[in-house]
Amino acid sequence: MATVSPDTAAPNRPVAGVLWMVVTGVLFVAVTASVKLTGGRVPAPQAAFLRYALGLIFILPMIPAIRADRLGIRELKIFAGRGAAHTVGVMLWFYGMSTITIAEVTALNYMSPVYVTLGAVIFLGEKMALRRILAVMAALIGAIIILRPGFRELQAGHWAMVGAALCLAASYIVAKQISDRVSAATLVAMLSVTVSIGLVPFAWAVWVPVSWHDLGILFLTAAFATGAHYTMGVAFKCAPVTVTQPVTFLQLIWAVALGYFMFDEGLDTWVILGGTVIIAAISFITWREAVVSRRKVTPVSGETKF
Repeated sequence: MATVSPDTAAPNRPVAGVLWMVVTGVLFVAVTASVKLTGGRVPAPQAAFLRYALGLIFILPMIPAIRADRLGIRELKIFAGRGAAHTVGVMLWFYGMSTITIAEVTALNYMSPVYVTLGAVIFLGEKMALRRILAVMAALIGAIIILRPGFRELQAGHWAMVGAALCLAASYIVAKQISDRVSAATLVAMLSVTVSIGLVPFAWAVWVPVSWHDLGILFLTAAFATGAHYTMGVAFKCAPVTVTQPVTFLQLIWAVALGYFMFDEGLDTWVILGGTVIIAAISFITWREAVVSRRKVTPVSGETKF
């Protein structure tokens, strides 16, 4: 059987992929805000476990899709590997979220899209045109402007977010690798199951009583996160990772606004400057991908398309 590259095999709908990833970004920022509302009252491993355990209720409607995909041993092993990487990543992320600002969490998460984009080229064989390289570099420069390394003291939460970005990038690459063989619903459901199981021993080790208020907040976290992973799976099916991932830089805009209005985290000109660079980069790559896509589907004069 002949093989094809992921770029050839996957549907080439860059605009749809970008729009779905924008929705994903908004939902992930809502996740960040809801975790911030717990105020660190619940230990990171326990909060992560409750988020995934409560999220299991949302996968009940997805059971028919899972059964239709007829998962084999190979797929189950892939999902287990993704779950292990994601388990470590979410524990680090929950810890970082409880110790540093929403803007910092979001900015440090930009390491993950960079790892994902490079990993997609190295491991998945996706092509990375010069315009994509320049857009990713520009967006990363915007994040660096916001973080201003060398001008601030890095805390344990910052290092935790670096580790989280690495682990989550590995998880996303695995998700993209198997997204052509299973539905978006199966991607979300299997992640919820494997991570819930993986977090059990870590949550048990630090377990503390949880108020109904915090439990309700973590239920909202689960709802937002489940929706985000579903829309991300749809985005993966619409376009290559190298197209959809730069869009995640837009999360910074929502995060800064949320931190300013809800958590009184302040706002400075460096954040505005970095955000402007990021938006310019994403706007350019989205426009270019749309132009290229139209050229591919527009018949050349005198040529018949069957």
